Amino acid sequence: MILILGGTTEGRAAVKTADEAGSPYFYSTRDAHQQVDCHHGTRLTGAMDEEAMEAFCREKEIRLLVDAAHPFAEVLHRTVAVVAERLSLPVVRYERVYPPRSADIIWCDDYDDAIRRMEADGVTRLLALTGVQTIGRLRAYWQAHDACIFRILDLPTSLALAERQGFPRERIVYYEPGGDEALLERVRPQAILTKESGESGGFIDKVEAAHKLGIAVYAVRRPPMPAGFVTVTGRHGFRKQIERFVPGFFPLRSGYTTGSCATAAAKAALMALLTGEEQSEVSYALPDGEVMTLPVAETHLGEREATAAVIKDAGDDPDVTNGCKICATVALRDEEGEGIRFLQGEGVGRVTLPGLGLEIGGPAINRTPREMITRELTALCDAPLDVTIAVPDGEKIARQTFNPKLGIVDGISIVGTSGIVMPFSSDAFVRSIRREVEVCRALSPERLVINSGARSERFVKAEYPDLPAQAFVHFGNFIGETLKIAAELGIPNVTMGIMVGKAVKLAEGSLDTHSKKVVMNKAFLQTVAAESGCSPSAAEAITGITLARELWHALTDTDRDRFFPALLRLCHRHCAPLLPDGHLTILLIDEDGNIPYRHA
Repeated sequence: MILILGGTTEGRAAVKTADEAGSPYFYSTRDAHQQVDCHHGTRLTGAMDEEAMEAFCREKEIRLLVDAAHPFAEVLHRTVAVVAERLSLPVVRYERVYPPRSADIIWCDDYDDAIRRMEADGVTRLLALTGVQTIGRLRAYWQAHDACIFRILDLPTSLALAERQGFPRERIVYYEPGGDEALLERVRPQAILTKESGESGGFIDKVEAAHKLGIAVYAVRRPPMPAGFVTVTGRHGFRKQIERFVPGFFPLRSGYTTGSCATAAAKAALMALLTGEEQSEVSYALPDGEVMTLPVAETHLGEREATAAVIKDAGDDPDVTNGCKICATVALRDEEGEGIRFLQGEGVGRVTLPGLGLEIGGPAINRTPREMITRELTALCDAPLDVTIAVPDGEKIARQTFNPKLGIVDGISIVGTSGIVMPFSSDAFVRSIRREVEVCRALSPERLVINSGARSERFVKAEYPDLPAQAFVHFGNFIGETLKIAAELGIPNVTMGIMVGKAVKLAEGSLDTHSKKVVMNKAFLQTVAAESGCSPSAAEAITGITLARELWHALTDTDRDRFFPALLRLCHRHCAPLLPDGHLTILLIDEDGNIPYRHA
C-alpha cells in the first residue's frame, strides 16, 4: 500500500498517476474541502501527528510514503521524515517546479527576516499573499501597520482562523482565480509578501502582476526538505519511483525511449568533457519539462571529446532495443560556427528517402531527441559541438524493425516524442483505458473524447473547452477496445481525434494501429484515391511518400478534399458498429493541429 499526503496540485497529480495502476492506495489531506477523485484510492482527512501516522502505516502495511504537500508544510514534512525513519520506509517527494530566483525580488529567509526587511525599507502598506496560516507569524508587523491587508481563501474555516488570530475582518480580501492584477490595482500596496510557492502555487503570476504595476515583491524562500526524500517533479518520475519501491503496484513497468537515453548519454559526455570527471548518473528534461535521472554505464574521456553510454531500459515493453547500449560522443569543433552538428555513429541509421523530416544522408535521429539534446548541451556550453550517436549492434537490430521500408539503412532510429516508453501490453493497457473511461462516465457522462496521445489531445481539447480533463482518454493504439469499453459503459457520444498516420491504418480495418503490427498500405491508399474521384496524379503522389503525414502536402487541394473525407468514411464504417447505441464523431488532425475534416 501507498500513502499519499498533501492537498495540493501535486497531490492531485499523484492521485491521477496512482489511479492508472488500478491498485488500492490511501490519499490523506488535512482538510476535507479539496475536490479530488480517487478512483482506486481511499480518501482520508485530518492532520496526523507522528504517533497517528506511524500507527496507520503499521496497521495498513504502508510500503511507500509520498509527500505531495505544500512546500511550506514544514510540520508535515518533519512528521513524514520521522515516521519514515522509524519504520524504514522510503519517501518520494512530489515536488513542484520553481522558476529561477530573480534578482528583482527581495528574498527573505523566513517571516521574521521578512518583517525586518520590510520595516527597514519603510513598507507600511502591504498586501500579504502568504495565506491565513501565516497571520500569527506576521502579527508583529500587521499590529504595527493598520494598512496591512491579508488575502485568504473564501472559506468559512479560513475566515474563522483569521478572526481567532485577531486579524480585523475589514482588512481581509478573498482569493479569486486569475485576479492578481485586478486586486493589486484595487489595493495599490507598496509591496506584496508572498511565498516561494512554485509554478503551481501561482508564484509567477503574482510576481508578474506586481512588477507590471511597479510594486515591490518580498518572497520567503521555501524551506529545505528533510534529507533522504527522493524528489520527482512529474508523473513519469513518480511512476518510476513507485515501480522501484512498490514492485507490482503497476501491472507493467514503464521505460525510456532511445531519444531519452541518447540525451542522457550526450549530456553525461559533455559534463565529463567540461569537468574532467566521469559521470555515474545524469539528470535531463523530458519534452514536457519534467526532470528525469538515468544511470551512466560508462564514460571515456579524451582531450577534446568524451563518450558516455546509457543502457536502454524499455520497461516491460517488448522493444527490440531493450538492453542496448546507447552511446554519445561529444567533441569540440575546431572550425568557426555555432550550434550542434549531429553525426551518424555505428548502428544508427542513415536517411535515404524524403518525408521523414530529416536530411537525406544524415543520421536517423528524430526531431524530438535532437531538440532534447540541443537544449541540454547548449545550457552547459555555447561552443560549437559535434554529437555522434552510436548503438553497437544497431544494424543487426534494425532488421527487426520497419526501418528498411522507410528508407533508413545501416541501423536503428533514435526516436521518442515523450521520452518515456509506456509498456505495450494489450491486457494492461486496455485495463488502464477502462479505468479512465469509468472515471469519465462519472464526471462527464454525455461525452468521451478519445485520442492517441498528449499531442492530439492538446488539439482536440480546443474543440471541447468545457469538458473536464477526465473526459479525454488516450487510446494509444487500441481504438477498437476503447470503443467497446465506451459501449459497455453506455457513453452516448464519443469523439475520436486521430492523426493521419493512424487513420490510414484504421481505414483499412486495423483497429489496433501499433507499428509493430501494421504499416501503411500504399496500394490500399491508391484504391481509396481512385474510388473517391481523385485525379490520376494522386496515385503517383502516394507512390512517392514514405510516411502518411506526407499526404497533406503530396496531394493537391482538390484531391485532399476528396481523399480525406473518403478516408474518414472508411474509418467510421469500421468503428461505428462497435458503438451500436452511441454516436461517433471522428476528427482528422493535421500536423499543425488544425481539424480540416470530420465525419459524424
